[in-house]
Amino acid sequence: MNILGRCIAIAAMLFSLVQYAPAQAQDYPTRPVTLIVPWAAGGAVDTLARIIQPKVAERLGKPIIIENRPGGGSTIGATAGAKAPPDGYLLNMPGSGSMAISPAMYKSLPYDSTKDFAPMALVGRVPFVLIVNKDVPVKSIADLVRYAKTNKVNYGSGGAGSPHHLYAELLKSMIGIEMTHIPYKGSNDAIKDVVAGHIQLLFSDTAPSIPLIRNGTVTVLGVSTVGRLPNAPDIVPLNEAGAPGFDAAGWFMVAGSAGTPQPIVDRLHNVFRDVMALPEVQETVNRTGVVPVVSEPPAALAKFIVSEKERWGKIVNQAGLAGTL
Repeated sequence: MNILGRCIAIAAMLFSLVQYAPAQAQDYPTRPVTLIVPWAAGGAVDTLARIIQPKVAERLGKPIIIENRPGGGSTIGATAGAKAPPDGYLLNMPGSGSMAISPAMYKSLPYDSTKDFAPMALVGRVPFVLIVNKDVPVKSIADLVRYAKTNKVNYGSGGAGSPHHLYAELLKSMIGIEMTHIPYKGSNDAIKDVVAGHIQLLFSDTAPSIPLIRNGTVTVLGVSTVGRLPNAPDIVPLNEAGAPGFDAAGWFMVAGSAGTPQPIVDRLHNVFRDVMALPEVQETVNRTGVVPVVSEPPAALAKFIVSEKERWGKIVNQAGLAGTL
């Protein structure tokens, strides 16, 4: 084949590929879609995925298969999502841990959270509440600042690098106090020790702590988000309770792998956004302790990942955890 013939052949091949991608996206999906949940069954992310599963399947016209791949603080599931074929048939639900915190804590990861994913829809945020042992004379952030000047303050967490840990590190840097971190194997054990008075305070998940707040077993200083909890609107945000600008929550999104055709990204964004906006979905999700999110567009999510990675990278560094895994 002469040079001209080769050029024509290459041009024809490229043209066919360009034509094939939009056609493939237009027909999507033609088979079941798998959604990787990088946590064990029964957790908050898994529960939300199963709440929205039938409604997403109905809108796509194909089954949604949920596959749990826990481990490595959700990095195992995130890795599988990053390495998936970019065709929209293997989606993932990475979150703040795997996308913003782990990149700073691990010496190396098999994915880059800002380059290897096609973010589609933010679907949930997980607020925390700051609880204090009821016998400690601290009823506000101002009280905590005064108390910490003359008393040793111990705070618990579900482990080094957990939200309970990093939110406390963020708070102490913002209000200028010293606190000592006491890590536990899980947050339930830390909650028990706050109640027993072995440690003074904890950033706790809302589901196990709100009943303790309601019956007066612990004192609550505020919720970690600038928005109030839908199921406990009387709990004041820390942002309004003496820590201006404080806003922290776990989050998770639906994403494909980088290179997924934009029409598929846009279709999935619209489907997940519309499902999360349904009143019945919002009501059900709110009962789990997760705040449902009606997502911004994919381009805004890409910027969000960059900013969250930078923000929590600084806190991981401050806590002395950078590159420790």
